[in-house]
Amino acid sequence: MYKHSIIPKPVSEYDLRLLRIFISVVEHGGFSSAANALGITRSTISVHMSNLETRMKLKLCLRGRGGFSLTEDGQAVYQAVLDLFATMDDFSLLIDSLGSELSGELIILCADQLDESKQHKMAQVIKKINDASPNLHLVLDGDSISNIEKALLKDKAHIALFPSYQQIEGLQYQPLFSESIYLCCGKQHPFFNQVDTAISEEILGQAAAIHPGINIDLAGKQQLEKLNLSAKSYQFDTRKAMILSGCYIGFMQQSFIQAELNRGEIRIIKPNSHHYQFRLSLVSKKTPREVKKVELLTNVFSQVFEL
Repeated sequence: MYKHSIIPKPVSEYDLRLLRIFISVVEHGGFSSAANALGITRSTISVHMSNLETRMKLKLCLRGRGGFSLTEDGQAVYQAVLDLFATMDDFSLLIDSLGSELSGELIILCADQLDESKQHKMAQVIKKINDASPNLHLVLDGDSISNIEKALLKDKAHIALFPSYQQIEGLQYQPLFSESIYLCCGKQHPFFNQVDTAISEEILGQAAAIHPGINIDLAGKQQLEKLNLSAKSYQFDTRKAMILSGCYIGFMQQSFIQAELNRGEIRIIKPNSHHYQFRLSLVSKKTPREVKKVELLTNVFSQVFEL
């Protein structure tokens, strides 16, 4: 019965190597898949795992006809190793942030696609960041608002762009821009060739409509309450596709559908009475770990968007 681990204190580089192999085995579901991912043989994986179990004096995993599985001790060690490497990554980020020259990753997340004009603005942001800190490795990606909020709070992202209708503790919000969002239908929809005066509120309220999938401001909620919300689409590009199908009506930014409006593929319905404001904010953690990077981003966005 194992009682005391013989892994040295402090943990050696060899131990860290074995633990990385252990993580790979767990995340790939067995020795063979991990061997392919790591570019080493299955027998080498087996030797490394045996060495790790011997050094820890713990049985970490079971393998046989029933397949690969972790023991109870293995599950505990796996979670502890994830925490260990996360702490090491955080340490590296902290050291990078202390240097006079910013380096490492700079992560910007967006909750929705940007229209053409905002893409040009983002291009200016990227250019200014590159000129100011060429050693930074820029990561620009998209995700859901809830995932972005978690990433910001855990210092896994530096700044984000998303609607700020519902603000949460721990984050700060700086308005970036505001734009009217209008009720639309596609060319295949029965409303397309009807004048607005022929579309009564009762008829409009019976048509299948798209919910934006997020919490919006009071004016937006009041507009949605008038509609028969029978579908949901969070992203503007997928919502536009649903509108183009002719099956649904839905709210869109005019800038995002301008090309379709020009080609006569989409029309706006009752623009004077059926619209609300779409507001996008620049969001960051109130107390970020890498303050200098967040300050750089905030300053650049403020310059480009003339805040």
